[in-house]
Amino acid sequence: MTDDTVRFGLPQIATGQAQKEVTHNEALARIDMLLHPVVETMALAVPPADPAAGRGWIVAAGGSGAWAGRAGQLAVWTDGGWRFATPVAGMLAWVTDSGVHARWTGETWALGHWPVAALVVGGRPVVGAQQPAIATPAGGETVDIQARSAISALLGALRNHGLITT
Repeated sequence: MTDDTVRFGLPQIATGQAQKEVTHNEALARIDMLLHPVVETMALAVPPADPAAGRGWIVAAGGSGAWAGRAGQLAVWTDGGWRFATPVAGMLAWVTDSGVHARWTGETWALGHWPVAALVVGGRPVVGAQQPAIATPAGGETVDIQARSAISALLGALRNHGLITT
């Protein structure tokens, strides 16, 4: 009898277990699907008719057939049939048809959303936490239309990117 690991349910070899290779090979198959997972899409609820070994999907809501009751899980086709894994919080999967990563929040897959405290390029912070609103320029003794237009465009861009509030 084997026990499974806590996070990913990998089978462990029990002391005195016969046919240890079966448990070991199952653990390797699961590691292969869980280590840097790549999935074709998150939009499929019906298993593909003729999947290639090693190809994976994130099961969409309303799964049917072999995927019934597996919404949100990783489904990978192997030589032994479908293998499924329940994601853990923070898990990432590359989604081929979207060209971005999806991250399991603990409740759902967030496609292309990254929770970060700052964006650092070359060791230099380029985006940080959202700053308070900056008033749009108005008034003044001398009205410089070009300067005011440039400042307004900059403020608009910063607001659109969510870097300052409106």
